[in-house]
Amino acid sequence: MSEERLSFQAEVSRLLDIVAHSLYSEKEVFLRELISNASDACDRLRYAALTDGSLLGDDPDFKIRLVADKEAGTLTLSDNGIGMSRDDLVENLGTIARSGTSAFVKNLSGDAKKDVSLIGQFGVGFYSAFMVAEKVEVFSRKAGEAQGWRWVSDGQGSFTVAEAQEAPARGTRIVMHMREAEKEFLEEHRLRQVIKTYSDHIAVPILLGADATDSVNAANALWTRPRSEITAEQYKEFYHHVGHGFDEPWLTLHWRAEGVIEYTGLLFVPQQRPFDLFDPRRAHHVKLYVRRIFITDEAEGLVPPYLRFLKGVVDSEDLPLNVSREMLQNNPVLAKLKAGIVKRVLGDLNKKAADPEQAADYARFWDAFGAVLKEGLYEDYAHRDDLLKLLRFRTTESKGELVSLATYISRMKEGQDAIYYITGDEKSAVEKSPQVEGFRARGVEVLLLTDPVDEFWVGSVRETDGKPFKSVTRGGADLSKIKGEDKPEEEKKDKASDGDLSSLTALLKLTLGEEVKDVRRSERLTDSAVCLVADDGDMDIHLQRLLKQHGQLGADDATRRVLEVNPGHPLIRRLAEKAGQEGAAEALEDAAWLLLDQARILEGEPLPDPLAFSRRMAAFVERGL
Repeated sequence: MSEERLSFQAEVSRLLDIVAHSLYSEKEVFLRELISNASDACDRLRYAALTDGSLLGDDPDFKIRLVADKEAGTLTLSDNGIGMSRDDLVENLGTIARSGTSAFVKNLSGDAKKDVSLIGQFGVGFYSAFMVAEKVEVFSRKAGEAQGWRWVSDGQGSFTVAEAQEAPARGTRIVMHMREAEKEFLEEHRLRQVIKTYSDHIAVPILLGADATDSVNAANALWTRPRSEITAEQYKEFYHHVGHGFDEPWLTLHWRAEGVIEYTGLLFVPQQRPFDLFDPRRAHHVKLYVRRIFITDEAEGLVPPYLRFLKGVVDSEDLPLNVSREMLQNNPVLAKLKAGIVKRVLGDLNKKAADPEQAADYARFWDAFGAVLKEGLYEDYAHRDDLLKLLRFRTTESKGELVSLATYISRMKEGQDAIYYITGDEKSAVEKSPQVEGFRARGVEVLLLTDPVDEFWVGSVRETDGKPFKSVTRGGADLSKIKGEDKPEEEKKDKASDGDLSSLTALLKLTLGEEVKDVRRSERLTDSAVCLVADDGDMDIHLQRLLKQHGQLGADDATRRVLEVNPGHPLIRRLAEKAGQEGAAEALEDAAWLLLDQARILEGEPLPDPLAFSRRMAAFVERGL
């Protein structure tokens, strides 16, 4: 087959340009990334050989070898792992075939110094070679295949692929033609130092030199060693290896379970939110091993989706070595492993959350992963109580600080029998919503919920500690029985008389007809003239908007809203006075529609007829002038 020249995926070209020209201060991490990939390749072949021993041939001992050639100016890294076919080379080295790619590219600013940290979050992997090399050659032969392949690129936008007879018998050989300024990585002492610093935990022997037989690294599985023998730096580097991240772990969990089942877990909670956190597949990043042999990183039942931010390994002593991914789905041991992992992770998170001295640290975790953790409230009933303790909220009274449900309940006012909340897209918008005015006036705290998942877990949980959750955008909130610290301002204002207000609400209902479900006097408004609320038992306003945006609710399926009017607002008082006069229906028709449109605008809803709104507003202002 003749040589093919192919172009990199656009995202790869941008990444390569930033990597190659960045001022990244620790360029030696390229070696960590390449060794980590080589280790993964060996793990995958070890698992494949469980069912097809012929793949190992006469080379059953896995190893990674580094050879520096000062005269040629090359550094070669080789492994005898699974290897790659022609299609594997094109897919793995020419494209970023992973979720989060679009988010990654969208967040690139063009400023190399700033974008390096983003690249770190995304994981540079193989492309880190171009930080130190002006040209990279990859020779690879997939285990069990006769044909080897050669991939070559200078990282400038394209690469070539061709058949190669000089490919290894099995595995991959990467030849890096080093830049003049990076020749330090051709020195044995420098390579040895980098390996000991970043890759000592790799379970595959790393050999330095063409004829070397002694491993530079410890070459044993880190999670099998006692915690007392592992340093914080070793944990961090293992996290970098298994999580392909550049940040430091926010929390490290290392334990061994003995009893009904035996297993070891070494899991990490990252500091930074990965780009694929909200990918629809909701896949986790925990590798499953059986007696130190890698099985899969796609065991669906191992970690619940709401803990998918975890990275690390779980090593079971009870699963059979030849277990297939299909068999795993129905294996009772996997269910026990999952239960043990969930219990341990939630237990450690609750310890962090309950420690007042770690409040700021926990707040950082919550801001990164709280939206995902809340998914467990409607998916995992068995652990709901533990999850409820982990919840944190910003509220109308918290001044930006995070508040637990226990703290909220302890601050409830006399006569308050519900936990009040409001949902929306932005904190600034819900905080200023007219629906919270009456609650704020009485000093009643309202939870500000701005994650899409909030609409679903609240409806599933319904109550905690005997206190029901209640949306302030629903009707039926009886604020009169709640004793605030001060008399609410709306009770001090002049209000429209009951008779005049009844006439106005009747006129508004008649004029607006089917556009509203009802028109009522409001107890929740203090500053705004009107607002829209959902009737008791109807779908919450924000939930209805979300479903419409995602095409799950048609225009004809939308629930009509209740228009509430503030009897203490000057505009409502004046309109109420006019409502009882002769010809009021015609005189106030424009005002009725303007009030409804004003309420829609406050809700962030599009106006159904902007032209009519503009015409009415102009006429109304003209009459006023």
